[in-house]
Amino acid sequence: MSSRLEWLGSLSLEEAEAQLLTCNASRTWARKMVANRPYADEASLIAAAVTGTTELAWSDIEEALSAHPRIGERTAAKHQSEQEAKWSADEQSGATDADAQVKADLAAGNVAYEERFGHVFLIRAAGRTAAEMLAELRIRLGNSVADEQLVVRRELADITGLRVRKLLADC
Repeated sequence: MSSRLEWLGSLSLEEAEAQLLTCNASRTWARKMVANRPYADEASLIAAAVTGTTELAWSDIEEALSAHPRIGERTAAKHQSEQEAKWSADEQSGATDADAQVKADLAAGNVAYEERFGHVFLIRAAGRTAAEMLAELRIRLGNSVADEQLVVRRELADITGLRVRKLLADC
């Protein structure tokens, strides 16, 4: 077992849950992850994190979404920790270099998306440019609610996996 997994395993239930909530703000998800400790290796932990996210009830997904700021906005979401805010800013760095028109289109798209689906537009922003995120937002505005919930679940699972890796790297 790696020292990073030992670190996670050595935390109290409350401390481990708090750390994991920086990766995915669903309390149901974090509690399940803590309850299933210890993990055999980092790959098992990340696989459990991703799978656990895909299995969440929609209300738990909505709880997790509450910790994500709008794409292109630097302000932290209301339930976002300092660590999450840093990760989010890093992940969204592709949006900060966008020209004024793309930024304006992202802002308008965020509003249209929220009006259509009732929650923040979620996309794994890491490694994507603002133009790529805007193109995806425009496509997803045409999704049905059910189809979009599947996409959001997949994007959240990707983000969760990335953040669990970051959590282990930062420990």
